[in-house]
Amino acid sequence: MPENVPTSRQALGLPHAGGVSEEEFRAAMARLAAGVVLVTAHDPEDGPRGEDVGMTATAFLSVSLDPPLVLVSVREDSRMDELLERQPLWAASLLAEDHRHIAGRFSMRGRVSDRLLFQDMPVVRGETSGAPLVGGALTTVECRTEQRVAAGDHTLVIGRVLATALPGAEKGPLTYFRGRYRRLA
Repeated sequence: MPENVPTSRQALGLPHAGGVSEEEFRAAMARLAAGVVLVTAHDPEDGPRGEDVGMTATAFLSVSLDPPLVLVSVREDSRMDELLERQPLWAASLLAEDHRHIAGRFSMRGRVSDRLLFQDMPVVRGETSGAPLVGGALTTVECRTEQRVAAGDHTLVIGRVLATALPGAEKGPLTYFRGRYRRLA
């Protein structure tokens, strides 16, 4: 077979052994509207004063009221996955409709350093987690990891909610639907 011809089932667009192809799955899940959050943590081991790290996520949800638990799905072997494996404290800022630029900034592939991404962005330091919280977010939750679960090419991070705030509660949410950030009508 020629060298440059894709041979994997995924590259050929064929279903995985137990189900649909990646393209079919992606198209189906694009029809699920989701809220958008910025997940953040402070990495004390990066540089003399540490560095803040962030990632945009749409796979974020409430798990339990007693105890208060949330779940976020992070890409396996990403910087956030590596950080949350050794840093148990993190936060999520539920983004408002006027935070589209923040969501886009932290979801870029091949992006610049996180230090530059946080530059010129209104944040406050979480008193409980030490993580940056987005100014004007609909709500913020500060968490401590309770459990990590490997799930395909992602890690499900379950966090106990230690603190909450409602800085921008009167605004509408930023949502993600059919591959684009949107406002609720």
